[in-house]
This record gives sequence, C-alpha cells and structure tokens, in this order.
Amino acid sequence: MIRQARYETMIGTGGIGSGVFFRLEGNATLGREESRAGCILDQRDYCKLHIVSHYVAALMGSTFSVIPVGRVGLDDAGERLLTEMGEVGLDLRYVRRTPERPTTQAICLVYPDGSGCNLTTADSASSRVDAGLVGESAAEFARFEGHGVCAALPEVPLGARRALLRLGTRHGFLRVASFSSGELRELRRTGRLDQDREDKGWLELIDLLALNIDEAAALTGLEADQADSREIVDAMVSMLGERGQPVMATITAGARGSWAFDGAESRRLPAISAPMISTAGAGDAHLAGIIAGLAAGLTLFESHELARLVATMSITSPHTIHREINPVTLQTFARDLGIEPPPPVVVFLADRAGSGRFN
Repeated sequence: MIRQARYETMIGTGGIGSGVFFRLEGNATLGREESRAGCILDQRDYCKLHIVSHYVAALMGSTFSVIPVGRVGLDDAGERLLTEMGEVGLDLRYVRRTPERPTTQAICLVYPDGSGCNLTTADSASSRVDAGLVGESAAEFARFEGHGVCAALPEVPLGARRALLRLGTRHGFLRVASFSSGELRELRRTGRLDQDREDKGWLELIDLLALNIDEAAALTGLEADQADSREIVDAMVSMLGERGQPVMATITAGARGSWAFDGAESRRLPAISAPMISTAGAGDAHLAGIIAGLAAGLTLFESHELARLVATMSITSPHTIHREINPVTLQTFARDLGIEPPPPVVVFLADRAGSGRFN
C-alpha cells in the first residue's frame, strides 16, 4: 500500500523535442568554415520537459498525474515523441500538434575528449508555447487545488513559464523553476529577478530553484570559470536566503557533487562513483528525483538523496532518458553499488516497488 503523497500531480511546461549526437574527429574546436568528419552516435536526446516528466511518472507510479503542457510539430518526430510519452503514462491533453512549426530538433556535437555543444532549432513548435496554451490547463490547477507541483522549465518562452508559475501561485502549488545561464544573466541585468515592471519578480513566484553550477554562477553574477563551486554555492545561498521568504534551491555540479538549500541550511552530497556512459540529461534526472521526493512527502534533503541516486543511474545509459529507471531497478542499482540510502528513501522505493506496477 503506497503511503499518502503530499502532492497528487505535476503540471509542467518546457521543451519537447529530440536530437542526435554527432561525434567529431579530433579535439580541435570546429572552425567557422571548416569541414570535419565524424559519426552519428547511437544515443537519443530529449528536451527538458520530456525528461523530467518521464522520470517523475516512472518514480511516482500511476496514482500520480503528470501533465505536460507544450507543443510538437505535425511530423514524424512529434508523433514518435507523443507515443513515447504516452507509454510512460503522461497525460497528453495539453500537448498540442503545431502544423506550421516542426518539432524541436537538436544536434549535439561531441569531441573525443567528451566536451561539446548543442545546436537547437529556434523557431520550432516549442517556441510557440505561450500563456494562452498554459491557460488552457487552468482547470487542472483548480482540480488539484493545494495538492500539486508546477514546473517551469527552459526551451519554451519565458512568458509561458511565468504564466504557469502564476497559476501555481493562485492555486497553492509547489512552484519549481529552472533557467538557462543566458536567461539568468538577462533577468539579472534587467532587474527582473526581484521585480518585473510593476508585477512580482521571478523569485517571488518560485519556491524551489533548480540550477547547475554554471547557471548558479549566472544568477549571482560570478563567472563559472573564475570561481570555485563552493564560492558560487555560498553566493547563491546568501542571495536566496536573505529574502523575506527564502527560495529553496538545488545545484548540480557533475563529478563535484550537488547541493540542496532548504531556505535555512545548505548541504552537499558527493557524487556517487558508477560506470559512466553519458552525463547528458543527468541534471534533469536529478530534478525529477527532487520533485518525486517532495511530492511523496520527503524533506528536501531526503529528496536530494533520492535525486542523487536517480541522476547516478541515468549516467549509465547513452540516452538522455534511461528507460529502465524505476523504483525496482533503483533498489537493485543501489544494492549493487553498496549504497545505503537514508531510511525515508528506502521506504519511498519499497512503497512504489511494491505497488505491482513494475513487477
């Protein structure tokens, strides 16, 4: 019997799309007019909303409703993504097909040393997600009044994400958000983090901010390549903790570990050593673990332990969604690595593994 969850749904907006990984020959940075050979890797890439939604659904099970709000094109890529999202049980009523724009596509360039960059289509279906589409989900916010999580994620316009957070505010949801480094620099430059014209600033609409270390540096005005991780985390914690109502935060930094800040205290967890195939998507897996833990009634620090485990297992897959992750396989994964999660996380996994859905 699964224990009563604190929240019953996650409603999120963000990018939905796919991409390919292209491994270049040679580590020299690709020149402006250079031609370079390489090969397409057998790795599947997905956008943030899809990744986070998939893992939250896989962790929480069928008693928890996951409702993505977004757009895909009227094309083969969009059809395939909708099929995959449906297979894990996502409620797709607010994912619209957009005939005039293609599904978001990305090319991930990878150098032999593991570094790389992404090229992503800008004028895609995800770029057409707006406040109007988000508003269509208002009935779901009302249905889960005070019992939901809303997640405003990158790869759709800021206006749509702000509309989602405002709906979450109106209906008593836990409000989760993340931003790209470029977005945070612009919001900081224009002063809109704390004030958006005469309306509430972004931070007033957020309960939990989920960033990687580069994004945390952008939030605080530091340079990620000139400050160490501890300095960046301390600056972010100081910035968020000095508010009248502190904003909680999580910060991921790959092999350097991750941090969680509950509004009063910050704690670091070291990275878990595991066979690594690809780190792509690990930050999104971490966020999904945080959301699932909080939804189930764990504290932020207990959710952080769950998130670290989910993110670690995610890097053992070449794809940005590791389809084998669920409460049963996480139990086995932790046991094989000799990891002993704290008792509340053990109970969380046992509850959901025992639900019968994954057997």
